Amino acid sequence: MGTLTLDGLVKRYGPSTAVERVDLEVRQGELVSLLGPSGCGKTTTLRMVAGFIEPTAGRILIGGRDVTRAPAYARDTGMVFQSYALFPHMSVAENVGFGLEMRKVGRAERESRVMEALRLVRLDHLAARLPRELSGGQQQRVALARALVVNPAVFLLDEPLSNLDAKLRAEVRLEIRQLQQRLGLTTLFVTHDQDEALAMSDRLVVLAAGKVQQVGSAEDLYERPANAFVAGFVGRCNVLAGALEGPGRFRLEAGAVLPCGPDETGVPSHAARLVALRPERIAIAAGERGEGLPARITAVTYLGAETEYHADLGGTTLLVIRPTPPHGDPLRRLAVEDRVTLQWDPAAARLIAGEAS
Repeated sequence: MGTLTLDGLVKRYGPSTAVERVDLEVRQGELVSLLGPSGCGKTTTLRMVAGFIEPTAGRILIGGRDVTRAPAYARDTGMVFQSYALFPHMSVAENVGFGLEMRKVGRAERESRVMEALRLVRLDHLAARLPRELSGGQQQRVALARALVVNPAVFLLDEPLSNLDAKLRAEVRLEIRQLQQRLGLTTLFVTHDQDEALAMSDRLVVLAAGKVQQVGSAEDLYERPANAFVAGFVGRCNVLAGALEGPGRFRLEAGAVLPCGPDETGVPSHAARLVALRPERIAIAAGERGEGLPARITAVTYLGAETEYHADLGGTTLLVIRPTPPHGDPLRRLAVEDRVTLQWDPAAARLIAGEAS
């Protein structure tokens, strides 16, 4: 086991930069997620760590040892691929033991370690089966066991849940997290699924266009986004352009004035600003009342446990998400064109860095 350090990691393909100076330390036993949209550089970063792609610049250290130019087999990593990459002609046990066989581990020890790895993922009773005889979730567990059996210093996961249905994804991600914590695995996890990253990670690294946008805990990124990209990508968010009119007053470009939190952005007072307001932080009440902002409902979407409302403030639309109200509640009868009042704690409307789009 050990730490993983990325020191100024860069990857260029000709004139294009896929990864631009990533500095990161994954501590012993920590699970850190690389999160971002397709093409942001997260998988390229993971594959540089694994040894499948050579960096243009920077260093990769595992347990303090520089492995930047070391071949993949000499890096002491275990990787779970998006496609699982199981050998179809090999049994479950043979798939799991393949890495040990390549490392010249003796047969008796190999068989013992394979069964122990399969017990960890609760598949020891299926050791003789072929991959085609397994469900998607079971195949995913075989891939996990194959990566774990070599006792890696660093565990690498490349979107391992993307081939599973939504319900199974939720179950397996919990199993992976519990296993990672129980074994104390230093883990780098790649995903584009924000819910997955928020649920599983000790810390997250948000990437866009090859650049690190913010590093922090799920709470840091959700409650205190560094910029408009992070606010919009991590969870759902109303990101609104305007200008700070005075302490606690943010005037939108369309004219409405919103209560907001203190200015911590460092943006010059004359510059365009943005405010980020999470939709679940907004209270909505039927009718126009003395306190709060009057608005008009433009859309209502029932989602079971939650209901989404789109509310127009006079040229600016806010997304509001509230628990679905019970029968008899006035909100149950809200419809398009109804008048409502919106309120929130001013601290929930956070000024962030960025320019109006």
